[in-house]
Amino acid sequence: MIELAGLTKRYGGKVAVDGLTFTVGPGVVTGFLGPNGAGKSTTMRMILGLDRPTAGDVRIDGTRYDRLKDPLTCIGALLDAKALHGGRSAYHHLLCLAQSNGIPESRVAQVLDTVGLTAVARKKAKGFSYGMGQRLGIAAALLGDPRILMFDEPVNGLDPEGIHWIRNLMKSLAAQGRTVFVSSHLMSEMALTADHLVVIGRGRLLANTSMADFIRAHARSYVRIRTPQRERLLDVLHRAGITVVEAGGGALEAAGGTAGQVGELAARHGLVLHELSTQQASLEEAFMRLTAQTVEYHANAGAVSAPQDKVTGRKVV
Repeated sequence: MIELAGLTKRYGGKVAVDGLTFTVGPGVVTGFLGPNGAGKSTTMRMILGLDRPTAGDVRIDGTRYDRLKDPLTCIGALLDAKALHGGRSAYHHLLCLAQSNGIPESRVAQVLDTVGLTAVARKKAKGFSYGMGQRLGIAAALLGDPRILMFDEPVNGLDPEGIHWIRNLMKSLAAQGRTVFVSSHLMSEMALTADHLVVIGRGRLLANTSMADFIRAHARSYVRIRTPQRERLLDVLHRAGITVVEAGGGALEAAGGTAGQVGELAARHGLVLHELSTQQASLEEAFMRLTAQTVEYHANAGAVSAPQDKVTGRKVV
């Protein structure tokens, strides 16, 4: 497991990581989320001893990284796919890592096969595409058969087949009882991969909870409705205390009631429904709502007109 206790990093007057305390445990894929500049990469670098903390401590299975013997057999990491000697072949890049960590040479061929690079094992890494470099970086992380895996943006540069592969690989590693810690900006992919989430903003811990609990706490579910009797339905729903906002294409979104309750109200009043469906909240929506006040770089989307719902930003009807 990975244990952080009051981990802090300052660069001059800027606090990049601010007193982070959390534990990444085995058996689940833990997603590490935060806006650009939140401190995710700095945190991962401190876990691996690449940056020295200003304050606090971080332990890998109870030991600081710089005190691990043959660290690749304890924790494997992908932080930068291009951090390799381009003049070496994929095979010899991994062989150098194996020999420096007491790992048998036979393991090199095994991980190259795992990541699908056997056919280019003897080709120089400088000729690899970004996606191939990602696969080689993942091979290096797996080389020591470690108990702990840490990946920073592992799907960057991968094609759809590669994304599907790395998603299943991380789930498989967690199912084996390993600790898997992964950072990504792709919310849709994280929603399919992670079981647990650690979310930070401006270096501070914002959430440390299961995926389901995070979405439930920070996003909304609603009932989507289409009807040719719009005004009558709005009257019925308002009298029942159900808030309704406009959606695209003439649809309505109702909050404060279930699809069953809306359907029963419509039936009781003889109203025709063309659509009645429950829409589940998304990880992206939950993430955006939680981190809205911690985003360092904002684009200007322009002025917004008309009365709006405070949560959805859509017009209340």
